[in-house]
Amino acid sequence: MTDPTYALLDSGDGRKLEQVGPHRLARPALQAVWRPRLDPAAWKAADAVFERRDEGGGWTGPKALPERWPVAFPPLTLLIQPTGFGHLGVFPEQREGWGWIAAQVRERAAALGRAPEVLNLFAYTGAATLSALAAGARCTHLDASRGVVAWARDNAAASGLAEAPCRWLVDDVKKFLRRALNQGQRYDGIVLDPPTFGRGPKGQVWKIEAEIADLMDACGRLLAPGGFVLLSCHTPGFTPATLANLLAPVGGPGAEIERGEMLLWEADGARALPSGAFARRGGAAP
Repeated sequence: MTDPTYALLDSGDGRKLEQVGPHRLARPALQAVWRPRLDPAAWKAADAVFERRDEGGGWTGPKALPERWPVAFPPLTLLIQPTGFGHLGVFPEQREGWGWIAAQVRERAAALGRAPEVLNLFAYTGAATLSALAAGARCTHLDASRGVVAWARDNAAASGLAEAPCRWLVDDVKKFLRRALNQGQRYDGIVLDPPTFGRGPKGQVWKIEAEIADLMDACGRLLAPGGFVLLSCHTPGFTPATLANLLAPVGGPGAEIERGEMLLWEADGARALPSGAFARRGGAAP
């Protein structure tokens, strides 16, 4: 049985308190420089707390967390797995973007009379991919980590999308893009959430400030006429305006670019935790 969905309960003093299905978790949130609003007892009731240490960090608490558990992010079911970096395998601040992707896929399908081809780069555990698949797309899901691609496939199975049309690729993004351009491939939608720093499957180094402009150039060449693009990231200093400037040449002139912060709203809707930035442009009629 799938557990209830995610909720941000409180934030402050550099932390966030989250209800993740049946488990209450406390994790670092450097942006939360204000004071928590809930009573300290609510924080002490957390099943587990992630604490950063010099060597990385770890989870402590009165309850042993399961290795994995399912949580509903309608229409998807995603498998939560606490990691040694304090991540859970999902970024809930991206939920609004998942709905936007689904709407874009449905609009492109109606305009094109076929299933849109969607490329998801740095695709992690696949929520954006699954949102596109559930809306009727054909997808190419790419990440450099074999483990997270396997996790994404498990999420597809949990969401009833195991048989949906998707290429699950473990590859270096730059290598893949060169190959795709040489083959003349085109995509009706491109989604990307590049990390600040990373390594490819063979140790290739990625630094966003050095690579992002070339990456967006390649995406512009791969995007089919009238295609949509969603660019997001969590890199400090990469503001909505930064991402909009990067996206501006992609897709040609005329299409309006939306930009903004990715926000995690507390459960009562009174306060939001900034959690990255996005820029996006919708598809146009062919």
